[in-house]
Amino acid sequence: MPRLNRPYVFLTLTAVAVLLATIGHGQDRGQLRSLLYPYTLPAVERGVILDVVRQAASDRPAASASPYSSDRVIVKFRDGMSTASRVRAMAAVSTTSSTPEQPSYANFDLVRIDPGEDAEAVAGALRQRPDVEYAQASYRVHKQMVPTDQYYKQYQWNLRLIDLERAWDIQPAGGSAIVVAVIDSGVAYRDVVVRFNGAQFTDDAGNVHAALGPVDVPFSAATDLNATGRFVAPHDFVWNDDVPLDLDGHGTHVSGTIGQLTNNNAFGTAGVAFNVKIMPVKVIAGDWDVIFGGAREPGGSDDGLARGIRYAADNGAKIINLSVGREGPANCGVNRNQNGCAPAVEDAIRYAVGKGAFISIAAGNDFETGNRTEVLSEIASRVAGAVSVAAVDPAKNHAYYSSTGSWVELAAPGGSDRGFGTEGLVLQQTYDQRFNVCIVEPRSCGVPPAFVAPRFDVIGFAFYEGTSMAAPHVSGLAAMLMQQGVTDPATIEAALEKFATDLGDPGRDPTFGFGLVEARATLRGLGLAK
Repeated sequence: MPRLNRPYVFLTLTAVAVLLATIGHGQDRGQLRSLLYPYTLPAVERGVILDVVRQAASDRPAASASPYSSDRVIVKFRDGMSTASRVRAMAAVSTTSSTPEQPSYANFDLVRIDPGEDAEAVAGALRQRPDVEYAQASYRVHKQMVPTDQYYKQYQWNLRLIDLERAWDIQPAGGSAIVVAVIDSGVAYRDVVVRFNGAQFTDDAGNVHAALGPVDVPFSAATDLNATGRFVAPHDFVWNDDVPLDLDGHGTHVSGTIGQLTNNNAFGTAGVAFNVKIMPVKVIAGDWDVIFGGAREPGGSDDGLARGIRYAADNGAKIINLSVGREGPANCGVNRNQNGCAPAVEDAIRYAVGKGAFISIAAGNDFETGNRTEVLSEIASRVAGAVSVAAVDPAKNHAYYSSTGSWVELAAPGGSDRGFGTEGLVLQQTYDQRFNVCIVEPRSCGVPPAFVAPRFDVIGFAFYEGTSMAAPHVSGLAAMLMQQGVTDPATIEAALEKFATDLGDPGRDPTFGFGLVEARATLRGLGLAK
């Protein structure tokens, strides 16, 4: 469940309503919105937003350095070769090589070459020679994986808090076949322009906006999330089609924590399981979905959520993230058929777990507003293979908004502005909301009303807080376990709970559950350390 902090609009906090009791069914797309053409508009204002700092896409940092040193190669010659023979061997493959020299504490030679030569190519040529035992470029070595991403060191305290740097040492390189379904408000996963018909609406400050009529709205894929083959089996249960565009930004932010591209040319932020595939499944309508006729009111419904969960399980998702919530009576576990309970969703959760999908669910943000029972989280506490996730702040304390109760099973970084300011929140890529959300929520954004159509092609890096931000940390860690061959959802839950760091009262408690998830400890605890 989200709590948004928009630092570029005076640090105003606002709660986003998710999963309301009912919404209207998506209407026929042909009458309401149509995909016009691939995104080809000029990239006006298209850059990244961090606080009030703006950076054009063309101003991104240069590509990161080569993984190996360009000025030398390592060579192990066969025993007994003279210096002259070694010089002749080098001269046969490189016109710029120095005399081979054996450094101290080494049983190989180090040979300098001009940086203009390709060290890996020189080493490859040497490997073909019968008088060479081995040859290699001098690859750079790190104590542990510390992402090169632009904002990682300064802002992503949350990933270090759960010891991900040492866990990434175990993370397999390259792509992963593990599919994580983000069941949310959609994802910024493609470049396209969509024609909508905008109705009259009243914003949160009480201003009545005249009907926009037909408008062409540009969308852009999140640049630090999108990669070839990244997104699989997308589906939209709000508009009832296969184009789950995010008209809010929440689902995109959540997806970033799970799988933001990492070590990608020193750009942007890092993600937990950065090499997984992502399945965007839209079940939550934003304000603009309502204005454009896709739903009667913002939020989602039990039926849409249950369908989304089953869809994800039937289409190959092995991890399902639910950063959504719904209130209900406290004793649903005793009688799930009473009014206010969610048997359809519970059946869907059990169905998905039965098909091998692990599910992470936000525990709720109502601690200071009644601390009501979160039905979805309560279900998770009764299903082995589904977990409810509370939020902690940068000091590993209870985040002031995070709901507490018997259903809480784990804790993860959710962020807090209290005592930490903006940098105590969770940073990931999503839309610059001055161009969309703030149009319908000018009061919460602290800006004058703007009587214009929204834009979803201005990508930024925004700070959010909430258990919505905590749950995807657990989804990402579960994906890492699956990459290591731990595929049973109940076993994943047991491992996460067993190796969590106990916080609060000794043992399981209603604030932190079994404790704060620990990435490295969990992987090592299962004997997976390399």
